[in-house]
Amino acid sequence: MTEFSVKSTIISRYAFTTVSCRMLNRGSEDQEIEFLMQIPAAAFITNFTTLIGDKVYQGEITEKEKKNGDKVKEKRNKTTEDNGEKGTETFRASVLIPSKDKAAFFLSYEELLQRRLGKYEHVISVRPQQLVGRLTVEVNVLESSGITLLEVLPLRNSRQKGSGRAEDDTGPPPSTVINQNETFAKVIFKPSVVQQARIAQNGILGDFIIRYDVNREQSIGDIQVLNDYFVHYFAPKDLPPLPKNVVFVLDSSASMVGTKLRQTKDALFTILHDLRPQDHFNIIGFSNRIKVWKDHLVSVTPNNIRDGKVYIHHMSPTGGTDINGALQRGIQLLNNYVAHNDIEDRSVSLIIFLTDGKPTVGETHTLKILNNTKEAARGQVCIFTIGIGNDVDFKLLEKLSLENCGLTRRVHEEEDAGSQLIGFYDEIRTPLLSDIRIDYPPSLVEQATRTLFPNYFNGSEIIIAGKLVDKKMDRLHVQVTASNSKKFVILKTDVPLGPQKAGNDVTGSARPKGDSEEDPNHLERLWSYLTVKELLSSWLQSDDEQEKERLRQKAQTLAVSSRFLTPFTSLKLKESSLQMSKLEDSHGVSAATGPGTVMQSLQGSSAQPGSALKKPYNPKIKVSKTSGKEGSLCDL
Repeated sequence: MTEFSVKSTIISRYAFTTVSCRMLNRGSEDQEIEFLMQIPAAAFITNFTTLIGDKVYQGEITEKEKKNGDKVKEKRNKTTEDNGEKGTETFRASVLIPSKDKAAFFLSYEELLQRRLGKYEHVISVRPQQLVGRLTVEVNVLESSGITLLEVLPLRNSRQKGSGRAEDDTGPPPSTVINQNETFAKVIFKPSVVQQARIAQNGILGDFIIRYDVNREQSIGDIQVLNDYFVHYFAPKDLPPLPKNVVFVLDSSASMVGTKLRQTKDALFTILHDLRPQDHFNIIGFSNRIKVWKDHLVSVTPNNIRDGKVYIHHMSPTGGTDINGALQRGIQLLNNYVAHNDIEDRSVSLIIFLTDGKPTVGETHTLKILNNTKEAARGQVCIFTIGIGNDVDFKLLEKLSLENCGLTRRVHEEEDAGSQLIGFYDEIRTPLLSDIRIDYPPSLVEQATRTLFPNYFNGSEIIIAGKLVDKKMDRLHVQVTASNSKKFVILKTDVPLGPQKAGNDVTGSARPKGDSEEDPNHLERLWSYLTVKELLSSWLQSDDEQEKERLRQKAQTLAVSSRFLTPFTSLKLKESSLQMSKLEDSHGVSAATGPGTVMQSLQGSSAQPGSALKKPYNPKIKVSKTSGKEGSLCDL
């Protein structure tokens, strides 16, 4: 590998990333090599281009034929635990490089950064696994409302063999340069071969991580408009927390024996101490029997916390896994508490559900468990699920959370379940608002992403995007209604819409160019991204075949026009008539512009789609997700 470079441009939380990698076969024989890149599970790949010798193979996102559905699923199951890190998927391309010849790979992907615990986190996988002559990571952050905090973390090493740790593991990695003003930051990590060897003898293996947050002035949030699209970022602060009613539902079946149960118990001791005086709680342990600590929720007092800890301490692993029974009992406890107490005090009802297995006792049919849970919860109870280890039915946990206003997390076998559980709890420990509804005038706004949210937790962010109908209007009326601990909150404002220009240019950015050769509208990309994500989520939740098909077609059409690789689209490579030298010119040495501009110059090429590729130029490319989503493997 002669060069490995990554360039990311983040504009208003939306990240465009391009990876370029150059290889040289110095040997006297043809050699098959593999290009591997871990990308965040939430990202969509938007392009892949490869050069072999003087031939260019350009990627194209097309509709996936439906008849392959079964094959896709079967393959995905085999590769679900495919060496990936938590929350990532692995992109693989293997090609044959002729002797003394070279190859290059250009991969682009996009993602919307999520705000967690008050910060956005952008993670770039740097795993060349060898010392590289030219290694560069460059991240540009542009936030018009102002950057309030920016930190570059030490390289986060992988759990896999061969990872080294730098001697100084506190600040940014060696050779990192940070330049920053109020609204713009540029971070460059460019270690020399000697610096790379100091970090890890056989080449860097880790994640380059940037965390930041932005300035928040208005209580109603920040609304940005560009051409015909708007995005509304809503993250209020300085509100009193809502009381929580929380039931901890813990798997105590035989498979939890040892480290898993010990770490879970330790984490729960910490979490119980964090509960607020106005909260109420209960604890359920389940195996083939459901063991409830108290027959009702209790208030947070030193005695109750102590007794709860003793109860958890004495849990011992035995028997099977009655997931349905445990959830039903937890929801029943919460419903009874809310029904029998003065609801003048608004509160949020949560279940934190932790298991390491599949349902083996009681109701074991997945669809029945989902329906029973949804019926019992009636949208009033949010279920947060944590799956530990490799035997867990992660798809069931994901659907339980999706359908019941919660979140889900996966903890791999060799990770510390305790710290993951505490980190997950920290995200939901402070509910500030419930029943949030955001309204815009229907005559002025169309195709808005979802506008109803069950809860808002401190440190997170609600993001809505939509299209503006009337280009001439000068104001947008926004109204937010929600419940806070004692009262309804109504926020209203008129947002001025001045002449909108795409003034957010970052020189040599990694953004793809549109057909008009102008920079794409990042708010339009963000709207497309959110809309496709919501369609995929609805598709996953729907049990109606007709509705599923309608959602599939809608998601597929938008994904193809936005160039997103999803479970319903595939990436085809076709040979382009553009020669290597021209491509090199377009890219420049550092691939600073990313393949977006190159794609544009290839549009006019006379390549036949799907033209037969002769050996040895036969790129075999496989994308496998390790996040356990349905249909998440794509064969190209």
